Amino acid sequence: MSRRGTGTRATHQALPPAMRDAVDEFATHLAQVRNRSTHTVRAYVADLVSLLDHAVRMGCAEPADLELGVLRSWLAKQRTTGAAHSSSARRAAAARTFSGWAHRSGLLATDVAAPLATPKTRRELPAVLRADQAAALVEAPGGGTPAPVGAGLPVPRSATTTTSPSVPPGTTTTAPPATTTTTEPVPPGTATTTGPEEAAAGPEEAAAGPEEAAAGPEEAAAAGPEEEAATGPEEEAATGPEEAAAGPEEEAAAGPVPPGTATATPPQAGTVTGAVLLRDRALLEILYATGARISEVCGLDVPDVDHERRVIRVLGKGNRERTVPYGLPAQRAIDRWLAVGRPELAGSASDRALFLGARGGRLHPTMARRIVAGYARTAGLPPTSPHGLRHSAATHLLDGGADLRAVQELLGHASLASTQIYTHVSMERLRAAYRQAHPRA
Repeated sequence: MSRRGTGTRATHQALPPAMRDAVDEFATHLAQVRNRSTHTVRAYVADLVSLLDHAVRMGCAEPADLELGVLRSWLAKQRTTGAAHSSSARRAAAARTFSGWAHRSGLLATDVAAPLATPKTRRELPAVLRADQAAALVEAPGGGTPAPVGAGLPVPRSATTTTSPSVPPGTTTTAPPATTTTTEPVPPGTATTTGPEEAAAGPEEAAAGPEEAAAGPEEAAAAGPEEEAATGPEEEAATGPEEAAAGPEEEAAAGPVPPGTATATPPQAGTVTGAVLLRDRALLEILYATGARISEVCGLDVPDVDHERRVIRVLGKGNRERTVPYGLPAQRAIDRWLAVGRPELAGSASDRALFLGARGGRLHPTMARRIVAGYARTAGLPPTSPHGLRHSAATHLLDGGADLRAVQELLGHASLASTQIYTHVSMERLRAAYRQAHPRA
């Protein structure tokens, strides 16, 4: 467990009983009544624990002692410690959500956080790839069309043969026992050292640092007063703490081939390495074709793919289900992955998961991020994440003339304001429309 998760749990346990019980009941309310995702519950609970800990230090012993001045003092302290504007906005939203719930539950005489203002957040334009760059990325695992299984993927450590000194004639040698390992081939350029931050995250390991609330544009403006600043950790380009725990099937990422090692021939059909190549191609195609979040794509099951209609059924934030179309290149990649690649990796832990890790379990978002980043480096592209592909897909749709409402539906945004940021990115489309329509252009 990371230091952050340990600190949140310890702080929770140190709260007075009344406040500790309020945190637990609030978490249950978010999960069971409001139907919030696990990531959102973790983030809100961590913010609430921080708030109540601050309140205790200011002399409060139970939720009824909370006042507006305590909330403002807590937010001011967060700003002095370097919290980003987006982090402060999310924490203010968490405080208002808790205050409203506590008032309705009888824990507070009034909704003390109702007058609490939301810190203004800077709406930064998302970085996007050009259309040709996006095409180069999705084709990196196998060229312009799905390549023969295993072609072009770097050879993992287990597939290398070490050159040995020549043996004098007549000398009998005893070969060491062969070891068979199943490793996750890493895209070229991917860092392979797994640091301590990859350890399993604890349940309280919510985003507490200033960087965790660097929301994607769709999170900057939500519909309700309790949600407008709540950032889902799955929206971040960087790995959030709750997603830093790669499943066991992802732990054996292969490192670079040691110097002096002779590489084997390219992996052939029916090999684990070849199956992983097909998976990577299908993953990249789906991410760019649908603009889906990485957590949504990794959560897909095989039955969620409708091959006849060429759509996928996605379960998004708040358990909102939507249907998203994809194109012919993605269909070809998925068909080949399901027919040739997936059977090679499938095992007892696979269940119905669409994308699998090298050991047969469901592909973890952390590994998916590494895959995207590795192929982006290989293709000589700017640093790119799955969320960058999502931004790129939305921007290219608008550049091609797609309706803003249609893009909103495709991305699964609850508010149109979340989608409008992409109109600022699509300046070329705006200029073209101006030149075509304005009489003085």
